[in-house]
Amino acid sequence: MRRTGAASPIAIIDIGSNSVRLVVYDGLSRSPAQLFNEKVLCGLGRGVLTTGQLAEDAVAKALKALAWFRILCDAMQVNRVHVLATAAARDAANGPEFIAEAERILGRKIELLSGRREAQLSAYGVLCGFHHADGVVGDMGGGSLELVDVVGNSVTEGMTTKLGGLALQDMTGGSIKKAAKIIREGLANAGPLDALRGRNFYAVGGTWRSLATLHMAQRAYPLHVMHGYSMPAKDALEFSKLLERTDTETLGSIDSVSEARRPLLSYGALLLDEIIRRGRPSAVVVSALGVREGFLYELLTEEERRVDPLLAGASELNRLMSRNSAHAAELVAWTGRLTTSLHLDETPEERRQREAVCLLSDLAWRTHPDYRAEQSLSQIAHSSITGVDHAGRAFIALSVFFRYQGLSLEGARSNLRELVTPRMLNRARILGGMLRIAYLISAAMPGILPRAPLVGSGSRLVLTLSPELEALSNDRLTTRVKQLARVLGREPVIVTKMG
Repeated sequence: MRRTGAASPIAIIDIGSNSVRLVVYDGLSRSPAQLFNEKVLCGLGRGVLTTGQLAEDAVAKALKALAWFRILCDAMQVNRVHVLATAAARDAANGPEFIAEAERILGRKIELLSGRREAQLSAYGVLCGFHHADGVVGDMGGGSLELVDVVGNSVTEGMTTKLGGLALQDMTGGSIKKAAKIIREGLANAGPLDALRGRNFYAVGGTWRSLATLHMAQRAYPLHVMHGYSMPAKDALEFSKLLERTDTETLGSIDSVSEARRPLLSYGALLLDEIIRRGRPSAVVVSALGVREGFLYELLTEEERRVDPLLAGASELNRLMSRNSAHAAELVAWTGRLTTSLHLDETPEERRQREAVCLLSDLAWRTHPDYRAEQSLSQIAHSSITGVDHAGRAFIALSVFFRYQGLSLEGARSNLRELVTPRMLNRARILGGMLRIAYLISAAMPGILPRAPLVGSGSRLVLTLSPELEALSNDRLTTRVKQLARVLGREPVIVTKMG
């Protein structure tokens, strides 16, 4: 489904050292949604460092993929197509010849990214997908590794190295021992790692995503969403060492990794091992957004970049899928007033999560009533929203689940509960209880909630209905107010006139 009032679609073709990929987005925005995503693993960077040339078979495969992508862009009527090329085309002697033929096939100019430019765009990709990012971005491709420091909305000048997976494989003849030495020497003077201690390392690139996929499977992780997946540095280090010394084909979950990626896993593990030892981050956080999304982020205005990515994405889903998008704004204000009156000590992060819950709380209205709780839980937990960690994602999903399922913990047996703290689970129940009252009296339409405030007053939970809304007071409403009051430890009161 296209966004309401969306601009024309925009596509990026990324000619990388390992893969050639087409991603079509439904427009330029703070929270870009993908209409289409396809890749071909061509291995353009294989052998470049040892032969200085792009291999003929890899070139043929890449050019065929580009011809396919042009047909798809034409079929989707995508007029804005940006084509980016990275390390392989940059480093090979026959790179210019390949670029010229690729431009002829696509009918468009190709931007050949320098290493520093690639690092900058990778960093922008992380800024696009995380709220107040703080750490070092590492983008591991087939031909290179880029490192750059990010804080908030600022990016420092990054660096590039020849430590890509295919490059390491070529330089070492497949020797892990030699690769370890090259990596250690290559990162010895990596300036961005000097400032990494105690911060996040943002891992970008297919090889590290594959490594994280295996890590998820090994621990039976309950949420299969790659973006924002976080591994404590110690766990990531231990898992990297396991991959270094283990035949990855023996891992039970190896089928989740493409065969073309598997030979590069050991190099990705070696790199991550050395980065953790050298930089001592607090956690390794996976970013599914990189150069492509960074390129789009760069096209935004400064004002657009400052928009919260979580709330931008949730707002788009609200406009597309709720019964009346204007209702969410009233719901945010209504739940905010109650939160303040209850003295729940809401942190800035908790506030933005509550706002996201309000925006996403009506997505499942078309679903059969018996399945709305489970549908909304899955839909939100597995959505493409960004700007939130996995615990926050689970909290948002559970809050809407409680809206439909009721406030009993017995009914909330979802394994997503493993991702939230007791405080978050209690807040999800409270917010779910607020939603159950709000939707019952408003029918998801604007105009009612401002005339029916719900507040905490001393030991009481008081719902005040304006005179014209007196008929809303019934047994069903009383039951729901009682349910929320019980969770809060307060006395329920419904006042049917303005006090």
